[in-house]
Amino acid sequence: MEYSKQAHSVYFCKYHTVLVTKYRRQVFNKGVFAYFMIKLKEINKYYPEILFESVNHDIDHVHFLVSIPPKMSVGSVVRIIKANTSKGMKQKFDFLKELYWGTDGIWSDGYFVSTVGLNEETIRAYVENQGKEDTGQAMLALS
Repeated sequence: MEYSKQAHSVYFCKYHTVLVTKYRRQVFNKGVFAYFMIKLKEINKYYPEILFESVNHDIDHVHFLVSIPPKMSVGSVVRIIKANTSKGMKQKFDFLKELYWGTDGIWSDGYFVSTVGLNEETIRAYVENQGKEDTGQAMLALS
């Protein structure tokens, strides 16, 4: 497991995110997905702290494993992704202009997100046992 660092924080904030095309239109093929990946790399140039660790797709949605710094909200990162990929993809592919005429984007309004973290049972036990397992540091502080 690798932690990320900023000036005043060390973090491990990874999310499984799913974006669905508007009306569940089946727009993703190898070419469209390849261009989508190019747009994600462009986003990473401007926002180097957003790390796309794994990306894959089906015909009507994309999945990400993405690391997001704690200073950014998941919603703001999703907005950045949707805005930048949608505009570029509609400019590149004429069939998307026709399919989504009269709308700004190709993405549905919502998204799915789930945290990916350390083992939940380990963290739960760690939190529940705080203060119970004293290894002597408290006694040393009182001396």
